[in-house]
Amino acid sequence: MKSNYDILGNHIRLIDTRNRESITDRVLGINIDKFFMPSVANVIGTDLSKYKLITKGKFACNPMHVGRDERLPVALYDEEEPAIVSPAYFMFEVIDNSILNEDYLMMWFRRPEFDRICWLHTDGSVRGGITWDDICRLELPIPPIENQLEIVNIYKAITERIALKQKINDNLEATVQALYQEIFVENPDISDWKQGIVGDVLQLQRGHDLPRTEMLGGQYPVAGSTGTIGYHNQFTAEAPVIVMGRSGNIGNPRLYLCNCWTHNTSLYVKQIYEAEPLWAFYLLKNLNYDSFVGGSAVPTLNRNDVHAYGISIPPLDLQKSFADKAMKLILCKEENLAEIEKLQELQGIVLATISSR
Repeated sequence: MKSNYDILGNHIRLIDTRNRESITDRVLGINIDKFFMPSVANVIGTDLSKYKLITKGKFACNPMHVGRDERLPVALYDEEEPAIVSPAYFMFEVIDNSILNEDYLMMWFRRPEFDRICWLHTDGSVRGGITWDDICRLELPIPPIENQLEIVNIYKAITERIALKQKINDNLEATVQALYQEIFVENPDISDWKQGIVGDVLQLQRGHDLPRTEMLGGQYPVAGSTGTIGYHNQFTAEAPVIVMGRSGNIGNPRLYLCNCWTHNTSLYVKQIYEAEPLWAFYLLKNLNYDSFVGGSAVPTLNRNDVHAYGISIPPLDLQKSFADKAMKLILCKEENLAEIEKLQELQGIVLATISSR
């Protein structure tokens, strides 16, 4: 073991505070990006007093799916109001904050190398769980607390800059949506517009198979049902490309201003008939995709159902007026996204420096 390394179990301890007094009914889970999120579990009729009560500064992790996801979902709770997590979660805290800072520890948990090591420690079951003892046996670098705080502050500054850019983009998107509503939904002349179906203005096509093992890391994003899932050296659609989730996560159209590979978990707009692409994009964004979901276990979007959806088709000059205004805002979003990508790369560099300290 390196001189500044120690086993994690010397610095953390399990805690088991239950929601016995029904302090809250807000149930949280942890996603693979290591953030708390509202639980997707059905807890109707469940005795929530048996759930674990988590408070600010405490950690929780889901040890049950590491082999399947190749990540250990673990997160640091930073809210003032308490919440509850599954009784199956490990909940723990740092023993001495003057030796190990909890934000520094959370940064260590975010490193890809940490997930790889956890995956190697899985128990061989179908889902691949990890034990508390295995977590405690993991080694991590523990430099002087001043060094820990220095790297935490750098990382936080980058994270705050990313959050600012994301908030600006949220505001820009809200502005475009408000413009769409004003021009195409609340327009008093809408009754005079041509009535038709989505299939009159565009054609959707299923994406193309590309296993992760065959993604060659080129310049073209691979557009899947949840967003960009990798990069490849070939593309299947030329910019601008409108992509939406077809299987698992359905709908949620996204606009790519570059050529991309459209994955088979998605649908993409193969052709637009005498319509402005930006209007068509926001038309699709404003459809109610819940109405297209059948009763299958895995939600699937049938392109023919979307094609048959009834719409009002505004005059082309109105579409172009909207597109001109919207594109200026979208280009601002793209600039912010480019900066966010660079900042995220910088985050990765900062995380990588932990092991060298």
